[in-house]
Amino acid sequence: MFDKKFLEKLNEAKKIVFFTGAGISAESGIPTFRGADGIWKKMKPEELASFDAFMRNPDLVWEWYQHRRNIINNTKPNAGHYAIAEFEKYYDVTVVTQNIDNLHRRAGSTKIFELHGNIERNYCINCRTFYNSPELEITSGVPKCKKCGGLIRPDVVWFGEVLPQDQFNGAEAAAEYSDICFVVGTSAVVYPAAYIPMSAKQAGSYIVEINIEPTELTRYADYSIFGKAGEVLPQILEEVKKIKS
Repeated sequence: MFDKKFLEKLNEAKKIVFFTGAGISAESGIPTFRGADGIWKKMKPEELASFDAFMRNPDLVWEWYQHRRNIINNTKPNAGHYAIAEFEKYYDVTVVTQNIDNLHRRAGSTKIFELHGNIERNYCINCRTFYNSPELEITSGVPKCKKCGGLIRPDVVWFGEVLPQDQFNGAEAAAEYSDICFVVGTSAVVYPAAYIPMSAKQAGSYIVEINIEPTELTRYADYSIFGKAGEVLPQILEEVKKIKS
């Protein structure tokens, strides 16, 4: 089923990076950011996901993120997430994700760089005290910091904000040292996150694209597999088990 050269690469590889995007989470039932539902369809993401928007109307922005948390809390990792976690039995695996839903961690992956933050974490805009979502007692509106009374915001990267440097640097280093870089559920065109697979490619990593259809990345990939991550990744894992047995 799979290309012979790809199987040879799986046999030789020691370090693997999975670079994931919205497509893998969509398979768990999480709508893409721009595919908002209900009352939010009338609003542009830029009106809800920027620091200026938060300062203008913190309650509205907080309500939007609570809405997204509720969706995520009612979803589970899918077979793609679990397969990526299981790859750790056979390789040194690093997950680099553009997703904020924490599904990779919930599936059991241990080494994760979150380029756009994590919706389950929050912090005070004044004193930077961090709060996990379950710790916050929210009656209505945006919560206030227990230490200084400042507004608490989600720990996600908003429009106009830079990526967390420690996460990006760690991700880039992992990509450059990888033997195979899987690009899963993303067209990899949103920069600066998209530099990660390009850094891997330039350093000589074998780029494998797993998407439901061709993307801007397809011409750069060494091997493209078109299908759902939740179906393709478990099949690849089965090949790995045969190779490693």
